[in-house]
Amino acid sequence: MTTVLAIETSCDETAVAIVNNRQVCSSIIASQIPVHQQYGGVVPEVASRAHLETINGAIAQAMDQAQLGWDKIDGIAATCAPGLVGALLVGLTAAKTLAILHNKPFLGVHHLEGHIYATYLSEPTLDPPFLSLLVSGGHTSLIYVKECGRYESLGETRDDAAGEAFDKVARLLKLGYPGGPVIDKLAQTGNPQAFALPEGKVSLPGGGYHPYDGSFSGLKTAVLRLVQQLERDGDPLPIEDISASFQATVAKALTKRAIACALDYGLDTIAVGGGVAANSGLRQHLQAAATANNLRVLFPPLKFCTDNAAMIACAAADHLSRNHISPITLGVESRLSLSQVMKLYQ
Repeated sequence: MTTVLAIETSCDETAVAIVNNRQVCSSIIASQIPVHQQYGGVVPEVASRAHLETINGAIAQAMDQAQLGWDKIDGIAATCAPGLVGALLVGLTAAKTLAILHNKPFLGVHHLEGHIYATYLSEPTLDPPFLSLLVSGGHTSLIYVKECGRYESLGETRDDAAGEAFDKVARLLKLGYPGGPVIDKLAQTGNPQAFALPEGKVSLPGGGYHPYDGSFSGLKTAVLRLVQQLERDGDPLPIEDISASFQATVAKALTKRAIACALDYGLDTIAVGGGVAANSGLRQHLQAAATANNLRVLFPPLKFCTDNAAMIACAAADHLSRNHISPITLGVESRLSLSQVMKLYQ
């Protein structure tokens, strides 16, 4: 049994958790949303400062909640890539300090690998191979999960990530930040067929469309033009209908590509991760399509969809159990392909 304390500070949540293999012992998340709402998005310098102010208290809370001493901790981990460099440095430095102080192995964890492992927290018997649909504010990808540390990207967005598209449309509709939860709530009372919006196909040089890649910039522009047209006509904006139509279009686009990819590669399980995994429209569309195609679809609990340290600890515990340890000199990277995960370990 491997017990790991992990720190996640890649963006705007200061999170610390302790996980024993795939069992969560404690999970602390200090959100910065109220801090960044006034700016309409995350300000990197502000995020880094908030992490510095919060990290020590979060570590103490996680240890207290788990009721474990340092002698029961087998390793210390932190997200090292990708993410905001200043924010990542706060968590990585804290983790390295704890590792040295308590003479524990140190592990740097890829943030997206953490989102893949979020599903393991509620499905501890899940084993590769399976397809992972990662949908967050910064990433939208279809990943072939082969085993711990071995991943192949099969599809991705060519521009805006799904979560980014939600935030931009919410800003356009003057709904505030973050956009995903408020659009999801408004969509519940709207008509998803009210407006026909483009799903964002990616053309291939020889004709036809890429089966797994997508695009959301055209969808965002279509919503902008719709709003401008309605305003020119002097009509009140049907916010609920626009939200429902936009959400349904995103959900259908993601579902279509995920189902096709799973079937083409002979994978019977789709595990969804990232903040957009909490979206009710995506959950409904993908579950229905998976059932119709005899596929299993798994969503993490809502608390593990957004950034958290439990998913990072879960990934680190798996790596540590395989004797994968990072050098204490490991740095942070704002961008790092998921296929390069094993470069983080000796």
